[in-house]
Amino acid sequence: MVGGKMTYLKMKTDYEAENALISSDLKELGNSLQLLANHALLGGGLGFGTSFLKWVAFCAAVYLLILDRTNWKTNILTSLLIPYIFLSLPNWLFHLLRGEVGKWIAFIAVILRLFFPRRFPDWLELPASLILIIVVAPSLFADVVKGHWVGLVICLIIGCYLLQEHIRASGGFRNSFTKGNGISNSIGILLLFIYPVWALVIWII
Repeated sequence: MVGGKMTYLKMKTDYEAENALISSDLKELGNSLQLLANHALLGGGLGFGTSFLKWVAFCAAVYLLILDRTNWKTNILTSLLIPYIFLSLPNWLFHLLRGEVGKWIAFIAVILRLFFPRRFPDWLELPASLILIIVVAPSLFADVVKGHWVGLVICLIIGCYLLQEHIRASGGFRNSFTKGNGISNSIGILLLFIYPVWALVIWII
């Protein structure tokens, strides 16, 4: 009788220990899944933010190029926007233009420029140059520098140069934010800083 009771107590103790071990394992698994979900959400949010700001930078650069061809034109060196767009262009659009689509566009642009120069408008020179650069750029620039902190620093340098040139062309810092054409260009140039600054912060952390 005593032996049977001891066996029962041992079995009960083993059962409780197994239950405690299983509960502990399930708790650890739950904590791990929660931590993984938090990291996934954080990483996804940061990735979405970076992609969105790339589009903002791209649209701001295109906006400045359009302004340069209108009555709002200033004396800033807008040709620097071409390497900026190259380095900040959203990935799927960059790869699309680097493929067959971009090659055909570059081919047609070169043919028009060589054999039909009168039919090739001046406002197409910078966009055509951008397509050519995207198509013929070595992999060192297309795959390494672009998206690396070096490319982000180059974008920042371009933005800083364009901003100081715009301020000087406008006749001072106040005029660059008070005159009609000064405000439009100032807003566009300031938007150029958002993506590289954000991406550099993400790179560092």
